Amino acid sequence: MFFIDPFYIVIMIPALVLAGVASLTVKTTFKKYSKVRSYSGMTGAQAAERMLQRNGIFDVRVEQTKGFLSDHYDPRGKVLRLSPDVFSGSSLSSIGVACHEAGHALQHASGYIPLSIRSAMVPVTSFSSSLSFYVFFAGMLFRSQMLMYAGIIMFAVAFLFSVVTLPVEWNASARAKQYIVDSGIVSPSQADDSGKVLNAAFLTYVAAAVSSLLTLLYYLLRSGLLGGSDD
Repeated sequence: MFFIDPFYIVIMIPALVLAGVASLTVKTTFKKYSKVRSYSGMTGAQAAERMLQRNGIFDVRVEQTKGFLSDHYDPRGKVLRLSPDVFSGSSLSSIGVACHEAGHALQHASGYIPLSIRSAMVPVTSFSSSLSFYVFFAGMLFRSQMLMYAGIIMFAVAFLFSVVTLPVEWNASARAKQYIVDSGIVSPSQADDSGKVLNAAFLTYVAAAVSSLLTLLYYLLRSGLLGGSDD
């Protein structure tokens, strides 16, 4: 088993703090606005279906899945999966999350380029991000610059994925914010509150991007590519 490098822990402190703040913000914000009923009284599933249909999308299924805030859109199967609270809830939280995921379906239907790039990167990212750590630290253990550079390149893919994710998530939220007000699902006075749920969720993606950036920075410093040689 590889040792835990104290230098890595120090570098990652800002990311850990931000991740903790983001997670707490999402949970508290969702809980707060899950008690506020939307103006229309529609459930998350109904709002998502209406958003899809009014934008000419009739081939995407909306179904319930397990878990808390496990909501996601599957572009391969054209399925929008909503967690129980979001699927059947009629709160501002439920509406916001459901329409955000419907926003991804709209992106898919319109050929939104950042989403296409992110989808294409998923298989490569899953492979490279899981192995980069082991490849890099094998390079450190055996003093192999080639292995260390290979680990850096592999993790750089994961970092790029986290960066591409930011505009994808922001755009999906922007579509949701505009639609739920324009369609009368929430009242204009509720617009800011429903947007807070989506803003809180976006913070988690920012935290992930910062974490990836700091990890990549650590690799670059330890390899000597930044700050001189580690020897």
